[in-house]
Amino acid sequence: MAVVQIPKTAPFDDGDIALLNQVVGGATPTQRAWLAGFLAGVESVSGDVAEIASPVTIAAEPLTIVFATESGNSERLANDIARTARKGGLKPSVIDLADLDMTSLKSVRRLVFVAATWGEGEPPSRVAAKYNELMTADFGRLDGVEYAVLALGDTSYAEFCAIGRKIDERLAALGGKRVVDRADCDLDFEKPAAAWTDKVVKALAPPEAARGKIIPVEFGKAAAVKPDIVEAEIVELTNLNSSRSDKETVHLALRFTDAVLPYEPGDSLDLYVENDPAEVDALLKAAGLSDDKALRDELISQRDIHTLSLKSLETYATATNHQYVKGLIEQGEARDWIPGRQLIDLVSNFPIALKAEHLRAVTRTLAPRAYSVASSRRENEEEAHLLISAVRYETHGHSRKGVASTYVAERRKRGDKVRVKLRSNKHFRLPADGRDIIMVGPGTGIAPFRAFVQERRAAGAKGRSWLFFGDRHFTHDFLYQLEWQEALKDGGLTRMDVAFSRDQPEKVYVQDRIWERRRDIVEWLDGGANFYVCGDAKAMAKDVRASLVRAYQDVKSLSAEAAEAAVAEVERDKRYLTDTY
Repeated sequence: MAVVQIPKTAPFDDGDIALLNQVVGGATPTQRAWLAGFLAGVESVSGDVAEIASPVTIAAEPLTIVFATESGNSERLANDIARTARKGGLKPSVIDLADLDMTSLKSVRRLVFVAATWGEGEPPSRVAAKYNELMTADFGRLDGVEYAVLALGDTSYAEFCAIGRKIDERLAALGGKRVVDRADCDLDFEKPAAAWTDKVVKALAPPEAARGKIIPVEFGKAAAVKPDIVEAEIVELTNLNSSRSDKETVHLALRFTDAVLPYEPGDSLDLYVENDPAEVDALLKAAGLSDDKALRDELISQRDIHTLSLKSLETYATATNHQYVKGLIEQGEARDWIPGRQLIDLVSNFPIALKAEHLRAVTRTLAPRAYSVASSRRENEEEAHLLISAVRYETHGHSRKGVASTYVAERRKRGDKVRVKLRSNKHFRLPADGRDIIMVGPGTGIAPFRAFVQERRAAGAKGRSWLFFGDRHFTHDFLYQLEWQEALKDGGLTRMDVAFSRDQPEKVYVQDRIWERRRDIVEWLDGGANFYVCGDAKAMAKDVRASLVRAYQDVKSLSAEAAEAAVAEVERDKRYLTDTY
C-alpha cells in the first residue's frame, strides 16, 4: 500500500504537517476516503455530527480563489467563499497570492480574488513582490477566464480599496470576463462580503449538464457553537515609560476566567472597546441631540464617531442637503479638508438640523483593535499580555485621542473585564526547527518578540536569537528593559542592539543599527536565519528592508539589482516575515 504524505506546501505549520502525516500516511484507501467525505461535510455546516444522509450528486467544477492579506481578513473570507462554493457545486482551491504562479492563471476557468489594501493604497507587505508581478509581468492573456474581485479597505484612507480596484482592472485588461461587479468593503465587511459571495457562486456555478460528481456528507442539526468573543479580567495595567517620558505605553495583562484562548506567538487579540462618553456627549451637543439617550448608548458602544471620509461627507450632504458640504465635494476640495479632522468637525463646521438617523448614516460600526500578543502560554498559562501605546495628539486646534488606546490607558483599571477575540496569524510564526532568528521591533513592535523569546526559552530552542529595539530615550522608554537583560543572562536571548533616537544630536533608528551590524546579519541570513519585522508600515518597515538590501550590496559586493534579488529570495523562502500596521 502506498504511503501518502502531506506536501510541505499545504496550508499548515510544519508541526501540524508532521502530525497529519502520522495519521494519513499509513491509512488505508477506505480510511482516507471516509476521512475526505467527513471533512467535506464539516466544511458545509457548523457543529457536531448528528447523522449522515444518503449520497447526492453535486458539481465538482474547479474554482481558484486567490487572497492577498495582511491581518488575515482576506484569507478568512477566501475560506468562507470556498465553503459556500462547495455547497454551490464548485471545487475550490484557495491560494495565497504570495505563492501564486502567475502563468497558472491562463489555465483557470473560474477565478476569485480577495485583496486587502494596506496603508496609503499599498498591497499587503508580504505579497508586494507578487502583486507587482501580477500588475506588470507578461504571463499571457486571460481570455475565457471568468472572474470576480472582493476588495477590503478602510474609508479613513484616501485610497480606499485601491489594490482590489487595480487587480480588477488588470484582470479585465488581460481579457478576463467580470461576472459580478467588484465589492469594495469597509471595516464592517461581514454582511456585504457574504451577500457578494452568494452572487459570485451563483454566477460561476456550472450548468447542470456539465457537473461532475462528488459525494458530500450531510449533517443534521448543529450543536451550539461557543462564541468567538470571550471575556477576560485585567490583572495588571502598568505604564512602562517613566514619569518623565512624553509617551505612555501600557502593559496589559489579561486573565481568562474560562478556557484560555489558544493563541500562539505571532497571533493578535482583537480588543472590543467603547468610545469616550465625554466625546460622545460633545458630538451630540454639536448635533443638537443631547436628549437622545438611546442614541448616546449606541454611539458609545457600537458606532465609530471619529472616522471622517469622503464617503461620510457625501452621505452627510445627501442626508441633510447641506449646500456648503455639497460645494466642498463638487469643487474637489473635500479630500484636502478631511485629513486631521473627525466627525465632530464636520457637524460643528457645517451645522444643520440633524436627526438620529443622520448620525447613524455617517458613522460605521465600531471595529475592534488588534494588538500583538506579548506573551507565551508556556510561561503564562492563564493569561495573555498586550502592549498598547496611548495615542494623543492635536490637529486643527483640537485635542484628539486614540479610541482603543485611551479606553485602556484612561478608563480601565485592574479588576475590570474586557472582551477579546483571537486573531490568528500563521504567516508570522516561529520556525518549527528552532533555527536562528533576527527580530526587529521598535516601540510597541517589540510585543510579539517578547512572546517569541518566552516561547523559545520554554521550548529549549537551540538556535540563536538577535533582537533590535528602538524608541526615543534609553532612560525613559526602554520597554521591558529588565526582562531583556535577564534573557541575555539566561540565554533566552543571544544578542540585542538598541537605537534611542533622541539621546544624541543625530537621530538613530533600528535601520541604522542594521546597517552597522550588516556583516553579521548577512552571515546569519546566509546560515538560514529567519528575519522578522514588526511595527510601523509607513516608514520603519520600508527603511529596514532598504537597509537590508544595502547590507547585501555592501557585504557581498553586489549590484543594487542583485542585492534586491538576494533579499527577495529570503522573502520567497518565507524567512523574511512582517507584521506591520
